[in-house]
Amino acid sequence: MKQKIILILAIAIFFALIAWMIGDLFTGNSEPQKNPFDYGMKALRDADSIPDFTEAVSLKPTLSEITSISTGTDGRIYIAGRGGVEIFNSSGHILNRFTIPGNATCLSYMPDGNLAIGIEDHVELWSPSGVLIAAWPAADTASVITGVAATPALIYVADAGKKIVYQYNRDGKLLAKIGEKDPVRKIPGFIIPSPYFDVAISPAGDLWVANTGRHKLEKYGSDGSLLISWGETSMAVEGFTGCCNPSHFTFLRNGSFVTSEKGIERVKVYSPEGVFQFLVAGSESFDEGTRGLDLAAGLNGGILVLDPSRNLIRIFLPNKKN
Repeated sequence: MKQKIILILAIAIFFALIAWMIGDLFTGNSEPQKNPFDYGMKALRDADSIPDFTEAVSLKPTLSEITSISTGTDGRIYIAGRGGVEIFNSSGHILNRFTIPGNATCLSYMPDGNLAIGIEDHVELWSPSGVLIAAWPAADTASVITGVAATPALIYVADAGKKIVYQYNRDGKLLAKIGEKDPVRKIPGFIIPSPYFDVAISPAGDLWVANTGRHKLEKYGSDGSLLISWGETSMAVEGFTGCCNPSHFTFLRNGSFVTSEKGIERVKVYSPEGVFQFLVAGSESFDEGTRGLDLAAGLNGGILVLDPSRNLIRIFLPNKKN
């Protein structure tokens, strides 16, 4: 009888997970719908361990809808969203704000001190003072730009609409497409079920891409070769689950990865080798259904989390034991 009860419970949780994954795939950025398997999903959301970080402070941008965050080498905080960009110093005081002709979908502070901003289907380069430097044309009519990252010589752009990463030079010339399926080169291709597709440059200067449908983070050479990847599909805190995670990621200065997820909202730290280290914030820290937890590294080991549900930049600091 006991075995039968365990089997029934396991089946119920299994179907709850399937229902949630389907909902996660098709609801996009819409409000979460009532789940008939809510009890099973609550058990999954509450399964995380105690966080290793503590929320210290938060910033309240004046933008009505925030989507993207980046930090500069001097600790300045750059926030973009609906129709504008705001810049704060490391103490949280506003330094500048300016408007942009559209809604930002991603943002990256570049090595030259300027900003690369994804605006729906294309990329624009702006100075921190609010001067437009360049506006590149959309690569395709179906483009949905969700990630941008820069080295001193190259700019990489993640296009969730076309499921590809573009490599540009600083003048906006398209040099290559990275991540196209190629069995000969052992490149599996990107599986991007929803508009969450991030890219970042590691402190060592390497290109990393979130292959969200495969629950992997992948490292590519400048020639487009797939070098290494890591990540596992798991409901445990060490892995990634849902239709498409990690939804966002960034790097700490020591090369560790910081990742965020949707579905089961949480932020985590992995070693440079991809080994789980710390839970920054679990699902209890976020409104249920929150999507778009963009990330940036702050000073003194702090992690900045863009919370679009609360329209806040939330700063988490490591506990002393870390």
